[in-house]
Amino acid sequence: MAKRRKKDGPETVLRELWPSADPSRSVPLLKGLHVLTREGALNADSRRKLKQVLHLVQLLRPPIAAILKENDEPVLADLGAGKSYLGFVLYDLILGPAGRGRVVGVETRDDLVKASRELAQESGFEHMSFVHSAIADASLERGHCDIVIALHACDTATDEAIGFALRHDAKLVALVPCCQAEIARALEKEKGALSQLWRHPIQRREFGAHVTNVMRALYLESKGYKVRVTELTGWEHSLKNEFILAERHQRSNATAKKEFDALVQQLGVRPSLLEA
Repeated sequence: MAKRRKKDGPETVLRELWPSADPSRSVPLLKGLHVLTREGALNADSRRKLKQVLHLVQLLRPPIAAILKENDEPVLADLGAGKSYLGFVLYDLILGPAGRGRVVGVETRDDLVKASRELAQESGFEHMSFVHSAIADASLERGHCDIVIALHACDTATDEAIGFALRHDAKLVALVPCCQAEIARALEKEKGALSQLWRHPIQRREFGAHVTNVMRALYLESKGYKVRVTELTGWEHSLKNEFILAERHQRSNATAKKEFDALVQQLGVRPSLLEA
C-alpha cells in the first residue's frame, strides 16, 4: 500500500512563488496579511492574488532599484493602503533586503492603520510607518517622497494620489486605478458631436473610465513624467487591471500640456485631477 504523501508546509508552498532567498522568513508576514492560513495553506484565491501582486513587484523592481542607486534613504508612500498589502510585500522583497528605504502607508480607516502598525512591529519592519489620513490631506515629515504607489484607489482617490506625488516631488508613480465614475457623471450632461460615444449608460461608464486614465497619463506627461500604460494581469482575473507607471525625466512637457488642455476642452469636462 502506497504511503500517504505528507502535506506540504508553508515553506514548500511558497518556494515556487516567493522570490526570496529564504521564503520561510516571510511566512509570519503572509499569515498576518491572510495570504496564508494559520496552517500555512495557500488557497486558490490567495494564490491568484499573490501572483498578481508579485507580478506588480517585478514591474516595479527595476525603477525602484534605479532609485536605490541614487538615494541612500528613499521614501515610498503607499496611498489608500488598506491592509498595506503591497507596501509590506515591497518592503519584504526589495527595500528590506537592500537595507535602505522607508515605507509610509496612508489610510483613512483607523482599525487598518492600527493592524498594520502591529504587523510591522511583529515582522521587525522598523522602517515602516502608517499615517491615519485621507490622501488629499496627507503630508510626510520630510516633505518629499521618491516613490508613490496606489493600488485600486477608487474613483478620484487615484487623482488625489497624483496630486500627492506632485506635491512631494515623487520620481516614480505607480497606479492601478479602480472604479472611476466622475468623468462618466460629467459626460451625462455634455451634448455635441462626440456625445454618441457615451449616449448609452453602459458605454458612458466604460468610455468615462477609459478617458479618465487617458487624462491621468497625459497629465503626468505634462508634468515631466515618462509614462507607460499597460495591462497588469489577465482580464480573466480582474476587469480593473490597467497599470500606469510614470518616471520623472524633466520638470514639464509643454506639448503634453497642450494636448491635455485640448482634450479637456473637446470633451467639455473638468476632472478633479486638475484640482488635486
